Amino acid sequence: MPSDNLLEVHPARDELYEELHSRPSPLVDTPCTISHIAVQIDPNERGAEHVHLAELCGQFGANPPSENASCLYQTFEGFELRWERHTEFSTYTFIHRVLGDPLRQPAALTHIPRDWLGKMPGRVTTALHLAFSCADGALDAADLEQYFEKQSLRGGVVRQGTAYLYSNFRLHSDGFGRIVLHARDLTPLQAGRLVQRVLEVETYRLMALLGLPVARRIGPEVTAMEAELAWINQELAQEQDEPGQQALLGRLSNLAARVERHRSDTTYRFAATNAYYDLVRERLGELGEEKIPGLQPVKLFIERRLAPGMRTCNAIRDRLEGLSARIGHASDLLRTRIELAIQGQNRELLSSMNRRSEVQLRLQQAVEGISIVAITYYLMGLLGYIYEGLASAGLHVNKKIGFAIAVPIVMVLVWRVIHSVKRRVQLDE
Repeated sequence: MPSDNLLEVHPARDELYEELHSRPSPLVDTPCTISHIAVQIDPNERGAEHVHLAELCGQFGANPPSENASCLYQTFEGFELRWERHTEFSTYTFIHRVLGDPLRQPAALTHIPRDWLGKMPGRVTTALHLAFSCADGALDAADLEQYFEKQSLRGGVVRQGTAYLYSNFRLHSDGFGRIVLHARDLTPLQAGRLVQRVLEVETYRLMALLGLPVARRIGPEVTAMEAELAWINQELAQEQDEPGQQALLGRLSNLAARVERHRSDTTYRFAATNAYYDLVRERLGELGEEKIPGLQPVKLFIERRLAPGMRTCNAIRDRLEGLSARIGHASDLLRTRIELAIQGQNRELLSSMNRRSEVQLRLQQAVEGISIVAITYYLMGLLGYIYEGLASAGLHVNKKIGFAIAVPIVMVLVWRVIHSVKRRVQLDE
């Protein structure tokens, strides 16, 4: 049916609509065994990941995913693969339907070619086996003890009392964690949603904890930088000389560079840590867990053990932010003091220049007066030659009276000529 929409459509509209339907819950037929692996992937490994998936599809005669695919849901001979690409990791979930008790069956991963598993790109963060049982009655305590290698259990009743969840949140002898789900009368979709939530709790829990080693590694250096800033602030309160203040400003700039380097290195990791932690708490809430007598609830265990690590990451993040702000304040204060000192020096220099200008002006005025007298003297000498020439020509001129009359007139004329020249020079400037 043709569309009647004549409006201009955003180029990403279809993608936005499909986002709500991406990564759907699996349809899980019970009983079954499930193996789940999450690997942290660098951007430059995405191509190798696609080639790796295409190789598995080729071994079983299935169509490979497209190069830009973010998920692959494919049923192979004996197992189902659910591959999903996330922002910084990818997950591989292998589902194998079994007959009988899944706690006594091999893990789903045993059906996967070992050489293909050994070439999987990325670094494994989450690896666990899940056994989903649907037998009548409660699970046998001896079977649970053997499955979890006699390690202490946590567990609860989930999904409004319709399923049981058990785990110890430890690695076992095969390097994998283990989870047991036990429920009857769940449809494949209901079982799939439960499995998806449980796997996401474990995946996001470990991804959230990736920030903890980073926080522990830089924690001692953050403490050292805080101590250095405290020392600089003490010196800043006492240092009054400009050279000393310049040296403190240099140390502050170096300290600021180190802090900003740590902030740039950890901003994404700590932000991701909080995002993953929020997802863990959200998924735990969706499980709707109720207590099993004698067992610590899964939600209580995870929140109690995970929260301190999250607080450690946030504390280091906040300390870095606080250091950056305090360094900025100290730098502003020190720059202000240095600028005030420079302005004081400039005022003294200007005052000294003004005093020199006044002295030069007085000297110039004195030189002008002397110059007028000297020029008048030489002009009167020339006038004397004129008087002598007139006397030789027979004109009787009283030389003394002539000089007495000429001297003030010549001085006034010389003064006016000098000041006229001075005004022209000033106008040209």
